[in-house]
Amino acid sequence: MTTPNPFMEGISDAVGFVGGALTGYWAGQWLGLNIFSAGYDNASIGGILLVGLGGGAGLHLARYWRGKQKAKDSDTDAS
Repeated sequence: MTTPNPFMEGISDAVGFVGGALTGYWAGQWLGLNIFSAGYDNASIGGILLVGLGGGAGLHLARYWRGKQKAKDSDTDAS
């Protein structure tokens, strides 16, 4: 059994979160939702929501990928 590498966990979490947040931002821009508009109108709230959901989804995807890598590593170690 291998110990988790905190550096790799941190880097993969950061890349997943930032990548997902940027994807959510670009999706909001494509839909015409500007998170930086003056005030909190419905368009800016919708854009902020997409950024948050994208960041959470990216983080979840990074952790899922890390779990798959760990399972693949443990399968090759058992042989």
